[in-house]
Amino acid sequence: MIKMKRKIYEDLLNWKQSSDRKPLLLQGARQVGKTYIVNLFGFNEYSNVAYFNFEQNEDLVDYFSVLDPDKIVKKLASHSKKEITKGNTLIIFDEIQYCPRALTSLKYFNEQANEYHIIATGSLLGIALNRESYSFPVGKVQFMTMYPMDFEEFLLAQNENYEFLIEEIKRCYKENEALPRPMHDEAMELYKTFLYVGGMPAAVEQFLKTKNLEMARIKQDEILESYFDDMSKYNKSTEIPKVKLVYKNISTQLAKENKKFKYSLIKKDGRAREFEDAIEWICLSGVAKQLYKLDQIKLPLSAFKSLDCFKFYINDVGLCCASYKAQYGDIFLDNDSFEFKGGLTENYVFNQLTMNKFDTYYWISKDSAKIDFITRIGKDIIPIEVKSSDNVRSKSLSVYVNKYKPTYSIRISTKNFGFENNIKSVPLYAVFCIK
Repeated sequence: MIKMKRKIYEDLLNWKQSSDRKPLLLQGARQVGKTYIVNLFGFNEYSNVAYFNFEQNEDLVDYFSVLDPDKIVKKLASHSKKEITKGNTLIIFDEIQYCPRALTSLKYFNEQANEYHIIATGSLLGIALNRESYSFPVGKVQFMTMYPMDFEEFLLAQNENYEFLIEEIKRCYKENEALPRPMHDEAMELYKTFLYVGGMPAAVEQFLKTKNLEMARIKQDEILESYFDDMSKYNKSTEIPKVKLVYKNISTQLAKENKKFKYSLIKKDGRAREFEDAIEWICLSGVAKQLYKLDQIKLPLSAFKSLDCFKFYINDVGLCCASYKAQYGDIFLDNDSFEFKGGLTENYVFNQLTMNKFDTYYWISKDSAKIDFITRIGKDIIPIEVKSSDNVRSKSLSVYVNKYKPTYSIRISTKNFGFENNIKSVPLYAVFCIK
């Protein structure tokens, strides 16, 4: 297996060392690498790991009939035939949503035996918590969300030594200095590869092992199929076809010039009421996320979002590419007839901003000027314009700037770093630098 460096590892270290550490709930869509990273973390940072998977072993449920932490640990130690000691053993509850009592037990671990270090993971945890009758340990756990690999992690996973390239990208981003042309061109080619492969660890590993893009696509198709299986297994029978219809429609609608998600494009005369549960399922499972329109540019931004107007983006740009059945030539040969280029680029940028913990929105003026992303960076509300090429002429950004006079703006495109006319130019490969 190819060793993959994940940034969330540092967050896990901070959790372990925190003076007010609580049991940790690590959320995220299926196959983003949760099980891999928590086991690696346990192996590196603890004397031993006690791993329990509630999806694979239904008998574990019986160990939580009594919610006394010491009694639970004694039973788990006997089951795993491992010594479980406070502070030295990492206890992993994988797919914890399959055992509601285990989820409830985290409250008692926090209150009565917080010396035990526990990480619980769940792929469909959001759905379970919102749709089932759980006694949830409110305020007694810490949450963390894991996403697919970002572009920086994709570079770090490769055999080639890209650490210097990454550091130069970060330096040029900070100093608004153009990256040397050969390095810029190389980074752009790597970015195109990432658009196709994406950041799902299984697809990345397959590509790095074989250097074959089509082998990565096979893995992506398998992941998409597993998502559809989840939609069938963990849903009401009446909702299954709706969930699948909505998910399949996301990439299709991103290919439209107006990327606002429209129910009428899912089916003729489709309405919000008909699909709202399906959309909720998709968002709670983590396989896609909504981007809402802002009615006003005021703080807090979340108070001024329009719940009726949103765009939809798939959780991984590679899966988005696979869902649309885009071919590598469409991306690598800059195919002018490839109408999905703009939507795919936006999906990539949205993924990167989400991974960097930004709450983002979009904006449209009365005269149809459009800003792809609006977010808060520090104390400032910053507009972010996205271009899939080096054609950066845009009336929309000028309209926004004249109306709201932001401290500065960000334009993401194939152009090199720079700062001109109060616009920070960020190459597409450097979106991970926006913090």
